[in-house]
Amino acid sequence: MRRLQTRPQFQTVLSGAVIAKSAHFALHCRDLLSFEGQASGIRPVLREPVIGALLPKRWAKRAVTRNAIKRQIFQVVQEFESLLVGFAYVVRLRQAFDRTRFVSASSVVLRDAVRHELLGLFRAASDRLSTPSHG
Repeated sequence: MRRLQTRPQFQTVLSGAVIAKSAHFALHCRDLLSFEGQASGIRPVLREPVIGALLPKRWAKRAVTRNAIKRQIFQVVQEFESLLVGFAYVVRLRQAFDRTRFVSASSVVLRDAVRHELLGLFRAASDRLSTPSHG
């Protein structure tokens, strides 16, 4: 798994389709071949997915929260890596986690909630990617 690093790389993936949504996340996907010839700096290596995490301060105000969520994103991606080959993805946080329910960013409750939601998101995405109609 490689990570998206530059703004043009993120913009290229974000211009692609949203292939799965959950209560707090959206998963954007773009075929790696669409990066060829662009100034994105990504060369298509079809044996590994390219992943980015977009966590706006608007939805996760504290850096510790954003970092905890990013760690969960990259851990879950590793579990699905073999199913995500040939595509670039951005996991975008689209809604805040309730701070009254999840008081601490390092809480087990938040970590488990984020992980559960991300697992569902990537299961839905891998199901969609395995159907012949995607493309």
